[in-house]
Amino acid sequence: MQHLLKISEAASLALHTMGLLASRPGEQVSTRELAGRLKVSEAHLAKVMQRLGRAGLVRSQRGPKGGFALQRNPDDITLLEVYEATEGPLQERRCLLGNPMCSGNCILGGLLERVGDEVRDYFSQTRLSDLKDTFRQEAVNA
Repeated sequence: MQHLLKISEAASLALHTMGLLASRPGEQVSTRELAGRLKVSEAHLAKVMQRLGRAGLVRSQRGPKGGFALQRNPDDITLLEVYEATEGPLQERRCLLGNPMCSGNCILGGLLERVGDEVRDYFSQTRLSDLKDTFRQEAVNA
């Protein structure tokens, strides 16, 4: 079944990983542990973590006690920043038929615009700190 809102695997991994890191402030968490929690390959997660590092959202430490930690306070990181670190700028509106410009006569145009606005608002207003308890509970249930 297709979802109306489609988020790439990389963006989903980034959002979930950042939530997990927010639930463990100050700790270095290894790629292996993060990949195990999310049930994904370490190699794929490592690529996502590189993007997050380049965006200044996480820092890495090598070595036996190494891993990843948040670069900034979870109160200062929005979901929009995390999403855009992996996907680039969130597009305002895109034609479902692939046309470069919408004629304005689209049956779904109004709906897509409202959904897009809701997603942008949610991503820009929601901070990692708002979700860390969700991930803390998930860690308990893992």
